[in-house]
Amino acid sequence: MNDKLRDPQMDTLFKAILGLKDVEECYRFFDDLCTVNELRSMEQRFHVARMLAQGSIYSDIVSKTGASTATISRVNRCLNYGNDGYRDAIERLGNDESV
Repeated sequence: MNDKLRDPQMDTLFKAILGLKDVEECYRFFDDLCTVNELRSMEQRFHVARMLAQGSIYSDIVSKTGASTATISRVNRCLNYGNDGYRDAIERLGNDESV
């Protein structure tokens, strides 16, 4: 993570997220924390990341997710040159959820 974002308050936020026990608690917490648009944007980026990791092409991703090519490129850059956050999450999710 960008060192400019690292601080005790961010640590506390992440610890709170890690302490959530199930999907329902996540819904309640993130509904309070984020706007609908913020949540939809995160959901879309993660969907794009999963599709890219499975080898989908940009045109298929655009049609399935509605993401812009700029968003897809950014996510792709993170997958290839980022901190492996997407990859860790995708691997841990496994095949439990469909794309």
